[in-house]
Amino acid sequence: MSSDAEFNGADGLEDAARLVGVPDEYQRLWTPHRMAYISGGPDAHDDNCPFCNAPSMDDEKALIVHRGEHAYVVLNLFPYNTGHVLVCPYRHIAMYDDVTLDEAVEIATLTQQAMRVLRHVSGTEGFNIGMNQGKVAGAGVAGHLHQHVVPRWSTDSNFLPIIARTKAMPRLLGEVRDSLAEAWQQFS
Repeated sequence: MSSDAEFNGADGLEDAARLVGVPDEYQRLWTPHRMAYISGGPDAHDDNCPFCNAPSMDDEKALIVHRGEHAYVVLNLFPYNTGHVLVCPYRHIAMYDDVTLDEAVEIATLTQQAMRVLRHVSGTEGFNIGMNQGKVAGAGVAGHLHQHVVPRWSTDSNFLPIIARTKAMPRLLGEVRDSLAEAWQQFS
């Protein structure tokens, strides 16, 4: 094995190009699909809202699980856990206090249905439910209100998210969408 001095440049920083493929103690979970989200930057959705575009697309392509009259349910493209869905009003509004009574009722109803479907399909033991409103509150798409429904299991947490800030997703998005959409009919 070479000494550390061989890999250090004149300024003391490692020459990363020479380290590519050199084995070390870390395992890597490659997620190149996330570059679409990262490279867009913090204002990527200001002029091109994914929650306004999704309803005009095919359900499978848009990952839409269910369409209601005032709101719809879509899989999160960057989920915290398998089955992480978003409940979105069709109208492009930013804040919860801007929804109409009909929209509020349907968002609540679809959230409850999503919980029932997720329990049925994947044995969900609990949920994190919430809305981040505004960029300062952590909303990735601040201009279009959306409620997160994140399924939780007693075994869904391990060292990866804590130490490596990485989540392992055991099922593909299309597969999850299909199973949730099929089961949704039983809970409507």
